[in-house]
Amino acid sequence: MPRSVAIVTDSTAYLPREAVERHGITVVPLTVVLGGEALLDGTGEAARRLTQALNQRLPVTTSRPGPEMFAAAYRAAAEAGAGGIVSLHLSSEISGTHDAAVVAARTAPVPVRVVDSGMIAMALGFSVLAAAEAAAAGGDPDEAVAAAVKRAESTRAYFYVDTLEHLRRGGRIGAAQALLGSALAVKPLLELAEGRIEPRERVRTASRAIARLEELAVDHAGGGPVDVAVHHLAAGERAAQLGERLRGRLPGLVELHVSEVGAVLGAHTGPGLLGAVVAPR
Repeated sequence: MPRSVAIVTDSTAYLPREAVERHGITVVPLTVVLGGEALLDGTGEAARRLTQALNQRLPVTTSRPGPEMFAAAYRAAAEAGAGGIVSLHLSSEISGTHDAAVVAARTAPVPVRVVDSGMIAMALGFSVLAAAEAAAAGGDPDEAVAAAVKRAESTRAYFYVDTLEHLRRGGRIGAAQALLGSALAVKPLLELAEGRIEPRERVRTASRAIARLEELAVDHAGGGPVDVAVHHLAAGERAAQLGERLRGRLPGLVELHVSEVGAVLGAHTGPGLLGAVVAPR
């Protein structure tokens, strides 16, 4: 039986495949260009080749989907029986993806609510899942949007990166901040704040930074029901260890996802990324 409200998002949500299939979520991919070759975000090939390209200092850029990609997704949802669409995307402070979706929504065959989540990675993903669950329970587009916004407002995302250089190159963080971090030889902790990736703290060593990342996640989770995602890029062992420590420290943990980020986010953070997304229920 077709869902009356279809859910659309973009590839930077990094949702588990099983969740995408279970909820019938449409994922529109961004693009990463590695050394002049364009690859779709979210594919295994793009993720595998990104670290190699960064290590070789090849040019790496990213681009949003064109409005025509969203238009095709909206038409397909309508043809499958959707009477309305909720389209949730990464922060407009980071990408023009939201703007492309807005353009496509104007000519969609059914009403489309386009939402700037202010989030990225599973901070966006958990909001998408909240909208999908509301829609599956019979909610209308307004109720699905409200569920997504409520989840986003309670979610926090913290990131450790080995260097701020990749964020500086992509224009996602100021050159002065990047240079200060390099000059002091510190390990930066970042967070999502008002839709932007901002420095949170500077710590002297990687081990202390990761320990602090864990403490930030535990503090925000509290003792109630919570979902957590641990993200990484070329740091699988670190991510698995952090995930196990959080599993042991969070009495209200409902779901824990440990995954490598896709090429688009990875292009701006670089190898060694370790992130914790904490989404209280």
